[in-house]
Amino acid sequence: MPKLLHRSLLAACLAAALLPAGAKDLTVSAAASLKDAFQDIAKAYEQQHRGVSIKLNTAGSGALVQQLLQGAPADVLATADQQSMDMAAEKNGIVRTSRRTFVRNDLVIVVPQAGSHPVRSLKDLQKPEIDRIAISHPDSVPVGRYSKAALEKAGLFRQLKPKVISTQNVRQSLDYVARGEVDAGFVYRTDAALMPGKVRVTHTVALDKPVTYPIAVTANSSDKAEAQRFVNFVTSAQGRQILNRYGFGKP
Repeated sequence: MPKLLHRSLLAACLAAALLPAGAKDLTVSAAASLKDAFQDIAKAYEQQHRGVSIKLNTAGSGALVQQLLQGAPADVLATADQQSMDMAAEKNGIVRTSRRTFVRNDLVIVVPQAGSHPVRSLKDLQKPEIDRIAISHPDSVPVGRYSKAALEKAGLFRQLKPKVISTQNVRQSLDYVARGEVDAGFVYRTDAALMPGKVRVTHTVALDKPVTYPIAVTANSSDKAEAQRFVNFVTSAQGRQILNRYGFGKP
């Protein structure tokens, strides 16, 4: 055998030997507002379960459900509202018995830290100096649905619609406010906490239903046992501790 080929074969064998037995990838699709907390959860999980690599996919909950139903690979789904998970369940996209509600959040209005126009109520959004308001798409993004429902209840949605700047998800709304591209925006309290020097919370929005997040194993997971183990980790005391650190409360 040529020396070069022998060395290549030996290197390949050594590399394979260094891989943990049963190495596997687990894809977790999570709402955009969970991104930072789930990055830490993924690291903690990988440290405890050698050989498992967590692939985190974050986006608006509606987009994640559509991806799942269209066949995109995912082992775990975590959404920012019950409606999105209900949609996945109705289309047999999740293992229904694995579904758990694991955290709670608050809808808040934020303004740029350097802004001079505080919004202390929904009615303040009517002020002429509030010209642009960031709201995620209500048809596909939970934070947008919560925001629209609150404004409709207050009889303000139609009136404020010309001011609305639509965003793809809550993080985009947060970025717009942080950069001063809008005068106010609807985000979750946990998102606002990520940019304390760039945005400030001026109002907590009262809702008829609390903002709660469900998590479940997907029906097309190639390793449902590992996916369930990840769900169990998220809802464990250690997972709860990480989520609490990012401001998520108990449901």
